[in-house]
Amino acid sequence: MLKIPAFGNTLNVVGNFVKTLIYISAFGLLSCNSQTQQSDKSQLIDTCVKAEPVAKIDNSKYFTTQDTILIATEIGDTLQYLKAEFNSIVDKHPEFFQTYPENPDQAYFSSNDKEEFGSEVGQDSYYELYAYFLKQRNGYGKYNQQRKKLIEIYSNINSLFGHFEYGGTYFGHQSRRILGYAEYSLYLLPKEKEDIEKSYDITKQKELYIRSLRQIIDDESKVDFNTTGNDKIERIKELHKLVDNLGKLITDNFYLKRAQEFHYGHYEYY
Repeated sequence: MLKIPAFGNTLNVVGNFVKTLIYISAFGLLSCNSQTQQSDKSQLIDTCVKAEPVAKIDNSKYFTTQDTILIATEIGDTLQYLKAEFNSIVDKHPEFFQTYPENPDQAYFSSNDKEEFGSEVGQDSYYELYAYFLKQRNGYGKYNQQRKKLIEIYSNINSLFGHFEYGGTYFGHQSRRILGYAEYSLYLLPKEKEDIEKSYDITKQKELYIRSLRQIIDDESKVDFNTTGNDKIERIKELHKLVDNLGKLITDNFYLKRAQEFHYGHYEYY
């Protein structure tokens, strides 16, 4: 005699069946995203949706046609590349041409191909190339004054902290990488008056920042026993001259904020 299951039991059976289907579907999705060490993944791959390859961006308009290209920088440095070498760099580094550029640190460390820029000196060249390409977007002549001012601000900060530490390779490398930092800051510069949101008087803020730098000089001098007597007096004077220069260069809120960001982002010692 055929037994018809009770209605409640029927719901349980259906419910269990649905749960099983959900479990199988979820397992399939997880399997597609996992990186299990299976000896034969062919069956798994067949059941997953294959991702479409990312289309390669054509940046060939930035290629050079010269046999050798020379790139002169604002600090007297010159980069030299053969045509094939330069065009290969353009091809391998689309981050130089992003619509919304990353800052040079992010661009460098997120780059997928750093073979030619792996050393410290290579990284210096990367930042200079970053500046070279971003400069084409920012404009060469139009913002020369602002570019020069940013480079001077960053160079003075680098020199100040370099003096505190009595030199070191870090500060030498920074002197070249500053070009990348300055060019990115120039990219952030409000280009029109209506783009400037903070137009208030920065006199008090600037005084506090400059005073904080002078306080660092005083504090560092108290624990500096490498120089004594008149040499130490002259050394302290030179340090204050660097701060004097910064005071002259920081003329509005933009330069104040850029100086502080560069200072606090790159010079921390304990």
